[in-house]
Amino acid sequence: MTNHIIVADDHPLFREGLRRLVENAIVGSLVHESETYAEVCETAERFGPPSLFVLDLLFPGFDGAHSVQELRNRFPISPILIVSMMADDTVINTLLEAGANGFTSKAAPPAILENSLTKVMDGEIVICRESDIPAWEVKTSPTPVEALSPRQKEVLLYLRQGLSNKEIARALDISPFTVRIHVSALLKTLGVTTRAAAAAIAARERI
Repeated sequence: MTNHIIVADDHPLFREGLRRLVENAIVGSLVHESETYAEVCETAERFGPPSLFVLDLLFPGFDGAHSVQELRNRFPISPILIVSMMADDTVINTLLEAGANGFTSKAAPPAILENSLTKVMDGEIVICRESDIPAWEVKTSPTPVEALSPRQKEVLLYLRQGLSNKEIARALDISPFTVRIHVSALLKTLGVTTRAAAAAIAARERI
């Protein structure tokens, strides 16, 4: 029986790389790529409950734990692995409580990602944050600001203006939960712990 696996990420290059990694880790699998949450649901309905969902945490239409819970209710036997740069323990625990079977950092090398895939497929719960990966295996970015995604830079701009998470959510037409994830991720990337410190960097870099 063919394993139908859905890979979702809105970054084409990472999505393609993840698809190849899944095909290598789970031989004979048929991998379906999705760019939006709507595509994920449509593909799952068309081909039946997938053998595995491999999902980014931030892509169009996906609303974190709410969407995970929705997938769990609709496809109760399909494992869900979240692959993201976000590694906040509170968020990870919320995702697991909602029905996810695992979380692995995007910073993980291929061997660790493949291991996470096979373990989740075997029914195990997997958590691999960036901090769990040996330092010599973690990929580094040229500079913290350059490492921010376009959306994170937008959020940072609003942080500089003093907006709250709810206000940023309204401005960008996304959920406050998603804003919270972006804020946590950009604080980690910038190496600061407060919104004020991030705003200061934004002002210095003229973002």
